[in-house]
Amino acid sequence: MAAIARWCIRHRLVAVLLWLLAFGGATAATAVAGSAYSNDYEVPGTESGRATALLDAGFHGGRGGDTDTVVWRTDAGSVRAPDIQQRMSKALGTVAKLPGVASVTGPYGRDGGAQISADGHTAYATVTFDRPADEIPEAQARAVVDTARAASADGLQVAVGGSAAALTETSSAHLSEIVGVVVAAVVLFLAFGSLAASILPIVTAVVSVGTAYAGIGLLSHAMTVADFAPMLGLLIGLGVGIDYALFIVTRHRRGLRQGLSVDEAATRAVATTGRAVVFAGATVCIALLGMLILRLGFLNGVAVAASLTVVLTVAASVTLLPALLSLIGTRALSRRERRRLAEHGPQPELPTGFAARWSAFVERRPKLLGAVAAVVMLVLALPTFSLHLGTSDQGNNPAKSTTRTAYDLLADGFGPGVNGPLTLAAKLDGADDRLAMERLPDLLRSSRGVASVGPVTYNASGDTAVLTVVPDSAPQSQDTSALVDRLRHEVLPGAEKGTSLDVHVGGVTASYDDFAGVIVGKLPLFVGVVITLGCVLLLLAFRSIGIPLKAAAMNVAAVASAFGIVVAVFQRGWGSELLGLGASGPIEPFLPVIMVSVLFGLSMDYQVFLVSRMYEEWLETGDNRRAVRVGLAETSRVINSAAVIMISVFLAFVLSGERVIAMFGIALAAAVALDAFVLRTLLVPALMHLLGGANWWLPGWLDRRLPRISIEPPECRRATIPVQRTSEQVDELVG
Repeated sequence: MAAIARWCIRHRLVAVLLWLLAFGGATAATAVAGSAYSNDYEVPGTESGRATALLDAGFHGGRGGDTDTVVWRTDAGSVRAPDIQQRMSKALGTVAKLPGVASVTGPYGRDGGAQISADGHTAYATVTFDRPADEIPEAQARAVVDTARAASADGLQVAVGGSAAALTETSSAHLSEIVGVVVAAVVLFLAFGSLAASILPIVTAVVSVGTAYAGIGLLSHAMTVADFAPMLGLLIGLGVGIDYALFIVTRHRRGLRQGLSVDEAATRAVATTGRAVVFAGATVCIALLGMLILRLGFLNGVAVAASLTVVLTVAASVTLLPALLSLIGTRALSRRERRRLAEHGPQPELPTGFAARWSAFVERRPKLLGAVAAVVMLVLALPTFSLHLGTSDQGNNPAKSTTRTAYDLLADGFGPGVNGPLTLAAKLDGADDRLAMERLPDLLRSSRGVASVGPVTYNASGDTAVLTVVPDSAPQSQDTSALVDRLRHEVLPGAEKGTSLDVHVGGVTASYDDFAGVIVGKLPLFVGVVITLGCVLLLLAFRSIGIPLKAAAMNVAAVASAFGIVVAVFQRGWGSELLGLGASGPIEPFLPVIMVSVLFGLSMDYQVFLVSRMYEEWLETGDNRRAVRVGLAETSRVINSAAVIMISVFLAFVLSGERVIAMFGIALAAAVALDAFVLRTLLVPALMHLLGGANWWLPGWLDRRLPRISIEPPECRRATIPVQRTSEQVDELVG
């Protein structure tokens, strides 16, 4: 690490230029090649996956054009009233002529009666585009939405729902990133008192994360990458990137205050704290790449994309950052610090202030404080036991959005199930199968939980059939999931008896339920692998059995408590509408896996930085109480500053307008807050005080067999003699 730092310092302009070229080159390449993000939740081999495959093969499905819905409602009178019929027919005719629109099917034609609600107050029209939603230009989607909504009048409410309409509600401006970076800059300036020093972590993170963001766009051409992966990478990269740079700049500033030259201080910072940064980044990547064991293409892309971001932030922290530190010289210190250093020379740095007092307080009352921390974590984790995985749809969008309005109007007029019908598909082999398929609609109509059943539709060759079942409950309701199970295990087996007919249940709810089932089935293996790998790394670094086990327990506690907060906000709706996050609903099926990976990796960061200092003191003194007290006193301030920055960055992503990204933001912010302010500064030191020397116990036979590695080698502690300086030297140093 020291050799890398020295090269980057000697060739600082080259190092900076190489990073700028990488940033510019990746951005230009992505601008030319574009991106190919895909949200494909289908899992091959599942029931819903087989239904989709049948439809694609039998009806030459392709995805075709996206279908959106224009919904209107009148409170007085009927939608069949001449004035309303004339107004909406004119609007729909205009929509049909817009660029990108293939057809419009309204309710006022000969076969449109089913598109008018039973009470006559609500109607809808289907707008079919000439391409899939992810290929529709936003301008075309906006033209459709604006034209349709322009028909609104007193007593007539018009809204547009669907994937294309949702394109008009996404924020194009990166407001969340800007807010997070600004808040981080303010915290850094308050912590350092130096504008130059506070800017460097921001610059390092922005360059590395920007390069990764562009790289993820290129990666989407090589593998399946979800459309939220770039935002997730930004969220993680900005948080860890700024924090990693903060730790290195803090160590560099300490070296300057100890009287080291600028280049020597930067080299030592990278050689010591930089190694801890690499180790911490490696734990995050290992946790993220643990998703690969699930063998789900959708999550593989997310894992690789997020890991790429972390790798580049770590690389920038140990290469770009020392070059920048060398460029700004002593301005890494505030003017007051430079004046004091010039006049009085290096002074011993002893832990003082609140950090030292808090460390002593924890040492005196470890049992009480440890119990309080454990109770807090347990209470926050309780909602996790009611976690419901499922699809969140446009019914969870903010109340004032057009997609949410359209969703609610359809649900009120035609029943909640119309927003998420089930699709039943079957392969037919002979007259018996066809006869059984013809009898199926009547059987389904008499089934509990079914609102309506459409007619059976056959493909051109007559060997594939499909019909639509509308539940009497919302797509995200547990009642709809129960209906899917009932159809698969009770209703359909009876209809298929005595034939070769095999009917598969698909649709949005069925797909998400199958996806969630696969993930839940593999989750124990995934969590076990991630925890085991993390424990092995800590075992090698700290040569202790107790440290890895405590870290695993603390990380599980942080994840469980963070999920408890996510369940409370998003599933139970405690404040979700107030925060502009839409209505309550289930948690996305893929969220637990991704969040376990990210949260486990980030939780390891603070464990590494806290225990590294304790371990260093333990090796020097052999006094556990002193090691815990000094380690907490010397690291708590920088850990808390880093946590405030990370929390600010994560919470800023709630402004993104994306429900999934908001879930990530709140979960990560909650986990980091609990980890930094409850676990690492309270519960962990309390437990270490209670365990005493057992913290560092390792069986002799294991100690002899383990390879010896060091995260952060102890710094040379040498007494610094105050130096008398001339007025010219003082002026030169202060600048």
